[in-house]
Amino acid sequence: MYMFLFLVVALVVVVGAVTLSVVGGGESAALPEVPPERLRDPLSVDRPLHRGDVEALRFPLTMRGYRMADVDDALGRLGAELAERDVRIADLEAALAGAAHAARGTSLEKPAEDDHR
Repeated sequence: MYMFLFLVVALVVVVGAVTLSVVGGGESAALPEVPPERLRDPLSVDRPLHRGDVEALRFPLTMRGYRMADVDDALGRLGAELAERDVRIADLEAALAGAAHAARGTSLEKPAEDDHR
């Protein structure tokens, strides 16, 4: 019986405290709207990305995980950076292959008749 009476009193106290906090909120009845936490973009646009940039990347948490827009922006930036590097690597490899082919072509040519004196 005492336990039941204790639970009823505790319930009344909790309901009263919640009611007072909601209804009697002081001068401003509602809490001000908090702006959502935004990603402070540590991915620099004025220089190429490096491993430390990606390791330091931290997304702010929201109620259901991460903000999709922040993740999409970061992944888009990383994808563009990788695509740019892939193109640069392909261009350098093609230039290297062309230079190697040209070097092999000139070394295999017969010397001119005038050079054997």
